[in-house]
Amino acid sequence: MFAKGTNKGFLGWMIFGIAMLALPLFASSATVRIFVFANYIAIFAISWDVLSGRTGYISFGHPFLIGIGGYTTALLTHHLDMPLYITIPAAVLVTMIAGTLFFLPALRIRGTYFALVTLAFMELMYGLVQVVAPDITGGTRGLTGLPSIVTGAVSNYYLSFGVMFTLGLAMWLLIRTRLGTALGSIGMNEEAVRACGLNTTKLKLFAFTLSAMIAGLGGAMYIHYLGSIAPRGLFDVSFLFTILVACLLGGAGTITGPIMGAFFLTLLLEFLRPYIPGSERYLIYGVATLVLYVLQPRGIHRLIQITVNWFVEGFMRRKST
Repeated sequence: MFAKGTNKGFLGWMIFGIAMLALPLFASSATVRIFVFANYIAIFAISWDVLSGRTGYISFGHPFLIGIGGYTTALLTHHLDMPLYITIPAAVLVTMIAGTLFFLPALRIRGTYFALVTLAFMELMYGLVQVVAPDITGGTRGLTGLPSIVTGAVSNYYLSFGVMFTLGLAMWLLIRTRLGTALGSIGMNEEAVRACGLNTTKLKLFAFTLSAMIAGLGGAMYIHYLGSIAPRGLFDVSFLFTILVACLLGGAGTITGPIMGAFFLTLLLEFLRPYIPGSERYLIYGVATLVLYVLQPRGIHRLIQITVNWFVEGFMRRKST
C-alpha cells in the first residue's frame, strides 16, 4: 500500500517526535514560544503543500482559507460565547465548504491564472472583513480577548506540536499511497493522468478540500493562541510569503520539507532579532533563503537526504573493509 522506504522514513518521524517532545525540558519559555509559532507555520505549510506541492496548482490565496477558519471561530466565541469544542470544528467545516465554493471554479484553470485568482480571493477577503459589518468583524482593528485553548507556553507547545506532528505524519503517509502518487502526477503531466482514465477534477478537489481542512484547523487554533484576530495580521503579504518560502525552501511536495522550512525560517528570524531588530533582518532572511535555494533547488529536505546518504555510505564502506 505504501511506497518503498516508508519504514525508514517512519523511523525519522519517531526520532523527530521524541526530540521535540523533550525540547521543553531543556529550553527556556521564550524559546518554547518561538517553537509554538514555528509549529503553526509548519501546519500552514503542510496545508499549502498538500495542494500546491503535489498538484502543481500554486495558490497565492492560502491566507484566505486560514482567515475563514480564524474568523469563524472568533465570531462564534466573541459574539455568541460558544465553547471552543464547538467553534473550532465549525471553523474547519465552514472553511472546507466556503473555500470549496469559492475555489471550485478556479480548479478548472491552470498556471498563472489559478495563482492570480487565489490571490484575488485573499485580497477580497481582506477588504470584506474591514468594510462589511465592522461592528461584527471588528473592522481594521479586529477582535481581541478571544479565549485560549490551553494556557502557558509549554501547554501551547505540546498542543501545537501534537496537531502539527499528527497532520504531518498523516499527510506524509497519504502521499506515499496510490492516491498520493496520482496527485503528484497531476503536477507533472495532468493530461497523462487524464488519459489513464482518472478524474483529475475530483483529485484536485480532494486535494483542495484536504488542504482547506488543515488550513481551517490551523487558523482556528492559531488565533486562539494569539487571543486576537485582525485582517492585517492574517492577510499581510509577509505572512503569505513566509508560508510559500517555507515550502519552497524546505522542499515542496514532500510534507517533511515544508516542516523543515518552517522551522528554519522561524528560527532564523528570531536569531537575527537581537542583532537586527528592525525590518532589515528580512533582507538577510531573503538572501539566506536565496543562497540555500540556489545551492539546492529541491530544498533542505534534499540536502539532508544527501548528507544522511553520504554518512551511511561512508559507514558501510568502513564496515566492509
